[in-house]
Amino acid sequence: MAEDFNTEQKRYLEGFASGIAAARMTGGLSLGQAPAGGVSEPTGPDAIHIKAQEKTVKAGGKLCDQEKWKRAENPFEGHNRLIEEAATGKAPKPEDNFRWRYHGLFWVAPAQNSYMCRLRIPNGILHHWQFSGIADLADAHGGGYAHVTTRANLQVREITPEHGQPFLDGLIDLGLTARGAGADNIRNVTGSPVAGIDAQELLDTRPLARSWHNWILNDRSLFGLPRKFNVAFDGGGVLPVLEETNDIGFQAITVREGAAVAPGVWMRLVLGGISGHRDLARDTGVVLRPEDCNRVADAILRVFIENGDRTNRNKSRMKYVLDAWGFEKYLAVVEEKLGRKLDRVDPAHVKPRGGFDRYAHIGVHGQAQAGLNWVGVVLPVGKMTTDEMRALAEIARECGDGQIRLTVWQNFLFSGVPDARVAEVEARVAALGFTTRASSIRAGLVACTGNRGCKFAASDTKGHALVIADYIEARVTELDVPVNLHLTGCHHSCAQHYIGDIGLIGAKVVVSDEGDTVEGYDIVVGGGFGDSPKIGTEIWKAVKADDCPGRVEALLRAYLAGREGPSESFQAFTARTGPDSLRSLAEDQPVLKAAA
Repeated sequence: MAEDFNTEQKRYLEGFASGIAAARMTGGLSLGQAPAGGVSEPTGPDAIHIKAQEKTVKAGGKLCDQEKWKRAENPFEGHNRLIEEAATGKAPKPEDNFRWRYHGLFWVAPAQNSYMCRLRIPNGILHHWQFSGIADLADAHGGGYAHVTTRANLQVREITPEHGQPFLDGLIDLGLTARGAGADNIRNVTGSPVAGIDAQELLDTRPLARSWHNWILNDRSLFGLPRKFNVAFDGGGVLPVLEETNDIGFQAITVREGAAVAPGVWMRLVLGGISGHRDLARDTGVVLRPEDCNRVADAILRVFIENGDRTNRNKSRMKYVLDAWGFEKYLAVVEEKLGRKLDRVDPAHVKPRGGFDRYAHIGVHGQAQAGLNWVGVVLPVGKMTTDEMRALAEIARECGDGQIRLTVWQNFLFSGVPDARVAEVEARVAALGFTTRASSIRAGLVACTGNRGCKFAASDTKGHALVIADYIEARVTELDVPVNLHLTGCHHSCAQHYIGDIGLIGAKVVVSDEGDTVEGYDIVVGGGFGDSPKIGTEIWKAVKADDCPGRVEALLRAYLAGREGPSESFQAFTARTGPDSLRSLAEDQPVLKAAA
């Protein structure tokens, strides 16, 4: 009813509203309670974030909506209100959807009119009773299934609003939490899936991952970053952790005699990985003792908190501060926070690490402990029903050491399986419809949630991944080496399509002059990880989903025809051939010529 006010009254109201907004942006002062000396200095655990926001505004920047929402009501302080509103069954407003993510709940409408809960499982390891307990919670409060994620984590879907807090309460009863699993926070801490049981490893990552997990949970100032943040610990073993895709990666190395530091096992620091933005973490030259990882990671984070972009969500990751400053400037500011110089070691003084087995997460492998094995189980694009989860938990309890080890490949391992019970484990797994002997394509098949459960995804990634796997298994029977195939639904790249041998990212494909679209993908090739990290190169845009199985077949046939023997990997063949030549070779294959 603005027409009921005269010009002077309108100006007064505009000034009044601006004053309230200014108060909120400079500390949330109550009306009429300005301190005697002017605006007070922010204090408490959120002060570091408030100061960073104020610095942005004073420099002429406009805070993005998420930063405004944090200031209007901290997601932890608003928790009781969120519970009361959710208990009525109502969907959250956008700003409350963001706040709920601090507690691990994501409202995923319109894909599903419900919450998804993402957990925190340091190093991806669960006890059998926790695994079956999550299944019980998914039955009581969710859709009766769970997904393994690409951060060695679990997510449960179809949780209605009134069931959100009971689900979170149930996690606490299991000794688990979802706190900080979403929004602008540090995500699940990953570590070597075979930590403590791998004969090649230099260091058991489990204590480090658990310690950093607890460091985060007990320091509220580490919540509310400019954007999400990933940290991973690699123990130097046979199975990659993909730490090069993380903002911070700690890699166990052996330093030789003659270096600037004492010989022995150290952690090498790599920074700036974010594969969805086409960048992998780079070696900083810095090494540190394992017990110093938390303090150094904390300092790195605080530099990011103070200097990350709070205006543009597309540029708000740590990579962009590193791009603007350079690594040496960033590390110099980290050293100021630590009050000391970080140690650096020339790569010539680092002992070469042992080799990788990219598929050690599948099948039977002997442990460091004589007579025991880990057994990797393939999950079809990471999905399990709750009945399957309980049955798998029983296998872990009866035939292994009682643990379930999740991996970044959307599957899991049984550990501590005696030689005499390996056959039983394989048979019981097969009876559930799973396998420990994956085909060359299915063993490396990774897919994000897709548009069946995520509003950002352009395509049904999990459904299309299974179609492609079935198609390739039936038609390319001569494929005798593993090939990684990653399908992701959007630019967030949760399935890390850029590091797959073949990567697909969801796209809407225009199929008529009227602008009608169908689901499809852009296709990249030549990505890699572990001992050959690389961002893939796009070779086709806007391929209809129905045509993708044929494109993948053509790529594989071009590889099988042109490789220099089975020892040449798909990635090595792609690098030698070049993406343009590979595209031409693929398009000359009969499967694509027939479709042309």
